[in-house]
Amino acid sequence: EMPLIRPPQLADAQLMHELVCRCAPLDQNSGYLYLLLADHFSRTCAVAEQSGQLAGFVSAYRHPERAATLFIWQVAVDAGWRRRGLGLRMLESLLGRADLADIAFLETTISPSNAASRQLFERLACNFSAALEVCEHFGPEHFGSKSHEAEQLYRIGPFKP
Repeated sequence: EMPLIRPPQLADAQLMHELVCRCAPLDQNSGYLYLLLADHFSRTCAVAEQSGQLAGFVSAYRHPERAATLFIWQVAVDAGWRRRGLGLRMLESLLGRADLADIAFLETTISPSNAASRQLFERLACNFSAALEVCEHFGPEHFGSKSHEAEQLYRIGPFKP
């Protein structure tokens, strides 16, 4: 049985943080950030819940300068749920929400070594018969003294109504 996919609630914030911390290579942010995501961005984020546990989490937001673009920040899937299509189901669930019906493009950044994320977004584009463009975006120099791989911008769309 697949987990229930729903918007996050405040009570999920700490579980979201803990899940991300278990999902290398995702960047670990502060617990406070996940409170803000659950509180301010629940309409553009999703959690997958199974028996009171979080199986997955997607954080996203509308691009501040392009309201029809949904930027996906993190996709976390608990180890026991990987390779079962949960990441794809969470993304498709977000795109199926009534208040996101005007989303024409989806963007995310992915480091070249993250094959699982690349495959996830390639599959999403294929499922929606949408174009996928990849271009350089954040170079290692943008991350300052912290050693961080480059991140390429993936842009999918436009989605057909």
